[in-house]
Amino acid sequence: MCCAVLAVCIPHSTDQNVVSSSSCVIDPKLRMRNTSKDGTDPSQLFDDTSAAPGVEPAGFPGQGVGAMGYPGQTLLSDPVSNLAMAYGSSLASQGKDLVDKNLDRFLPISKLKYYFAVDTVYVGKKLGLLVFPYMHQNWEVSYQQDTPVAPRFDINAPDLYIPAMGFITYILVSGLALGTQNRFTPEILGMQASSALVWLIMEVLAVLLSLYLVTVNTDLTTIDLVAFSGYKYVGMIVGVVAGLLFGRTGYYLTLLWCCISIFIFMIRTLRLKLLSEAAAQGVLIHGARNQLRMYLTMSIAAAQPIFMYWLTYHLVG
Repeated sequence: MCCAVLAVCIPHSTDQNVVSSSSCVIDPKLRMRNTSKDGTDPSQLFDDTSAAPGVEPAGFPGQGVGAMGYPGQTLLSDPVSNLAMAYGSSLASQGKDLVDKNLDRFLPISKLKYYFAVDTVYVGKKLGLLVFPYMHQNWEVSYQQDTPVAPRFDINAPDLYIPAMGFITYILVSGLALGTQNRFTPEILGMQASSALVWLIMEVLAVLLSLYLVTVNTDLTTIDLVAFSGYKYVGMIVGVVAGLLFGRTGYYLTLLWCCISIFIFMIRTLRLKLLSEAAAQGVLIHGARNQLRMYLTMSIAAAQPIFMYWLTYHLVG
């Protein structure tokens, strides 16, 4: 049923019999429609307890208002969870150390930083030494507390920057040379890069095998051999560029100069590594072992011009 509101309006009149205002009196025994006795709305399904003191809001059991900010706090505060997290961190740390140890054994990343510690001055001087090594006198590598100094401080120190950049530049120049002869294709360029890399690997492996058979005690490392073997790309680039500019005659003359230069460079560099100290000082070599070391040094140096010609002669038309 609908409850009506009974309002009695009592007019107030003045002497001029004009009604100025009216007041409505509401019967207190009557209540508004859709209201209950306690003043709450009956259409509300749930009671509003947000302002009620001592009542916990909905959430995880046993948590107060402060715990609502981070529901996973209970999980992290569990001792078993903390122990599992600590054990997982320990396993991850051990795995990282194991990977770093095995990786450093096969690929010494920490040592590679030494071979790339170069600057512009070193690169310029080293390129000049590779092309014109005849006037250089001191070929010994400088040491500081039994450790060779960085290449940027010593022009005689081997590096990997020039061989790496030389290899990439050689591939690009090869593509240019093939393009000028209308023989360029991506497949041929890929074969050119693959063959150059395979010959480099075979050369280094052959030198390592020779050092093992001759039983030479030397401080040369595999990375040193890669560096020394990669210096020939500088002469190869100069020869191919000369062939593009001046034809086959310019190619042969320039390549001949670069071959002689790299031969002298390798002889003077490797004799301090492979030959005995007496031979490095210019004393006559005696003994079969020293003779083998001398032949090995000359063989490594003589192999450089052969590879230089083999990898470039077909690029000049």
